[in-house]
Amino acid sequence: MDVGQRLRSAWRSPALEIFLWSRVALWLAALFALLVFEPNRHPEADRWDSPRLHELGVGIDVWARWDSDWYLRIAEQGYSGAPSSTPAFFPLYPGLVALLGRLLAGHYVLAGVLLSLAACAVAFVLLQRLARERLDEAGAGRAVLYLAIFPTALFLQAVYSESLYLALALAAFLLAERGRFLGAGVATGLAMLTRPAGIALLPALALLAWRADDRRRAFLRLAVSIPIAAAYPLLLAAWIEEPFAFLRAQEGIWNRELSWAGPVGGLWEGVAVLFADRSGRDLALNLQQLGFTVGFLVLALAAWRRFGAPYGLFALVSLAIPLSFPSERWPLLSMSRFGLVLFPLLLVLATLGSRPRLHSALTSVSAALLGIAVVQWALWQWVA
Repeated sequence: MDVGQRLRSAWRSPALEIFLWSRVALWLAALFALLVFEPNRHPEADRWDSPRLHELGVGIDVWARWDSDWYLRIAEQGYSGAPSSTPAFFPLYPGLVALLGRLLAGHYVLAGVLLSLAACAVAFVLLQRLARERLDEAGAGRAVLYLAIFPTALFLQAVYSESLYLALALAAFLLAERGRFLGAGVATGLAMLTRPAGIALLPALALLAWRADDRRRAFLRLAVSIPIAAAYPLLLAAWIEEPFAFLRAQEGIWNRELSWAGPVGGLWEGVAVLFADRSGRDLALNLQQLGFTVGFLVLALAAWRRFGAPYGLFALVSLAIPLSFPSERWPLLSMSRFGLVLFPLLLVLATLGSRPRLHSALTSVSAALLGIAVVQWALWQWVA
């Protein structure tokens, strides 16, 4: 199949149909929430809002909230030294936003949304291809559907790096499983330039390289990811003269510090905080994130058993990284968003969803949670 045939096949993919209707539905829901429930906007939203997040009206700007400001700041101004927390955000996504934003006459919010949507469409198609090889056609469709209505799927079209990272992670797995380890190494390196958790791809793909016929060649090609990822500390060294600023950047605003017990310590703190003297809202948020975290861990173990060690290892290491750096107020901060990009979990859900009643339950609950999250997002309430 030549490139043209592949593009035509991708364009006719059911994954793109799901992409289109789900993104339009989320867009309409966000605008409805913003326009109808405006009086319920977070009373302290102005603390986090900034002129950078407003360009072309609410139709576009509604997808720029919270961490979007960091990405846009980097896209417009580059990285800043201490006490700035900009190094916490890895460079590939804001770098691409910077390039596209300049082509769009300085409309960086629009650039971020377009980039996220494009990467989201690619991720949907790649997920369908990968799932089709592990499941049947119906199972692949369910996997894409569950991604589309995942409780935090709104981040796939927001000015956030989730969609780009997911597309690169899927590409790395697909290429490695086809024995194309050079391409997998490039995709892995780019994923590591997108999010800190990108390093979780290395042990998973190393297992696939170990199983290759030409093991040495596979490892050498996969190793191209290392110099690609090293571009970030080199960039920081040149820009702010602090190559490893990203290691301490999470300590500032987010109060994340390495737990002496690693991921077990983070999980323990997530349970212990439920018994602390906190407000009802803090208790609800911590309980919510604990529920997501436990669910993700169970699904990750199921992915290991059902689809093999590379899939389970990728999911577990991806979860272990943020768990090892709990936040002080909300130890499991943003875990529901971090799970969005763990495609092995979607494969497990797609397997479970072969039972009609369970499929109905999954879609109903997930869509309801996503709807709540979209309303919260539009009104500047914290989501993840």
